[in-house]
Amino acid sequence: MTSALEELLPGTRRALLHRIATAQAEGRAPSVVAAVVRGGRTVWTGSRTSVEGHGPDANVQYRIGSITKTFTAVLVLRLRDEGLLSLGDPLEKHLPGTGVGEVTIGQLLGHTAGLAAETPGPWWERTSGALRPELGDVLGERPVLHPAGGKFHYSNPGYTLLGSLVEALRGAPWEEVLRREVLEPLGLRRTTAQPEAPHAGGWAVHPWADVMLPEPLEDLGLMSPAGQLWSTAGDLARFAVFLAGGDERVLGAESVREMRTPSGPPESGAMEAVYGLGLQVSGVGGRTLVGHSGSLPGFVAGLWVSEADDVAAVTLANCTSGLPASAVAADLVRIVAEAEPRIPESWRPMPEVDKGLLELTGAWYWGTAAYGLRLSADGGLELGPLVGGGGRSARFRASGDGSWTGLDGYYAGETLRAVRGEDGAVSHLDLGSFAFTREPYEKGAPVPGGVDPQGWRGSR
Repeated sequence: MTSALEELLPGTRRALLHRIATAQAEGRAPSVVAAVVRGGRTVWTGSRTSVEGHGPDANVQYRIGSITKTFTAVLVLRLRDEGLLSLGDPLEKHLPGTGVGEVTIGQLLGHTAGLAAETPGPWWERTSGALRPELGDVLGERPVLHPAGGKFHYSNPGYTLLGSLVEALRGAPWEEVLRREVLEPLGLRRTTAQPEAPHAGGWAVHPWADVMLPEPLEDLGLMSPAGQLWSTAGDLARFAVFLAGGDERVLGAESVREMRTPSGPPESGAMEAVYGLGLQVSGVGGRTLVGHSGSLPGFVAGLWVSEADDVAAVTLANCTSGLPASAVAADLVRIVAEAEPRIPESWRPMPEVDKGLLELTGAWYWGTAAYGLRLSADGGLELGPLVGGGGRSARFRASGDGSWTGLDGYYAGETLRAVRGEDGAVSHLDLGSFAFTREPYEKGAPVPGGVDPQGWRGSR
């Protein structure tokens, strides 16, 4: 079953349907439902099922597992943007008594706090949250396995701590805060902590025979912020739009961009996959995807956004294993991006220009390396090498005090300043102590180490 929306070509729609049909057949999933977003709205949905003549639509709930973590991260970033906490704050400052209070909020968000991956005792995903009524039950006697900040180590208990942090600062249950501050403003009416009909049942499929076993449905209790949510392909498609551009009612574009920015080194052996703040960042086939995978017994899920292609995809299935929902979602993005490449916006001149900024554009030299500085359409600055593929590129946004802050690459967070002489003319650019001059080793410019007074010379 598929909705034939006019925005995608028939060949593209068939390729999308073929991909999920193949996944359902080869993965032996009771059902799979998927959606594709382009240009800020859903342009395709499709499903396959083992039930003859019937397939789930984009309004049927599935459990989404660890995609829940992205929602929890949004709540924490909201607290940061309101000034109620800093990502560098130790957890103890806002949630005392956990026993791991020296780790920072940012480390918990990016899975670099060194906490254990799972809870002690029976597997939390298949047992009642009533077995872990206190944070001590979630963390156990040995909650820290690695030095904080030293490496990426995925931690489900870490997101329980973040959910408890939200509850402590908001004075309300995590589920209530999430509904009020994220789900309702974004119109995600079919995203809930408990299943609401229509919803899929979770199944395990025998590895050596085509028979199924129902999986238990447990309330995860304190572990809910790490994996409790149920949602639909339709709701997650809308959430993908938010992850691409933000929404001032929930979290602005700059904060969402921060979520998408890698916060630490990759896990060993996974050089193309890193983690931001509640979001996975993955390099797939030369394409950067941000989003999250998810699984709980009986369910698998994947959500990926390609900002460069303006395409996102969601895949949900009700099987414990077999169907690689995350990989299928990535394939759906690829199919659309390759079959129907994004058509760039028409070039248009800026409505107005700051002549002081225009004065800064053009060629600059760091030593003998030539760089170009250009004014972008949004009023920011872009710096990049003019010759060859070497050198460091970066985008900068205005800081409000006449300087600019680096947004990416080597210069992320660094300050760019235009330094003026006594006559008011620009002497040079200062970027994190690097002096960029209008000429290579320009005489009279404040080049560190000075410039030989004899100037440039030949072989004699």
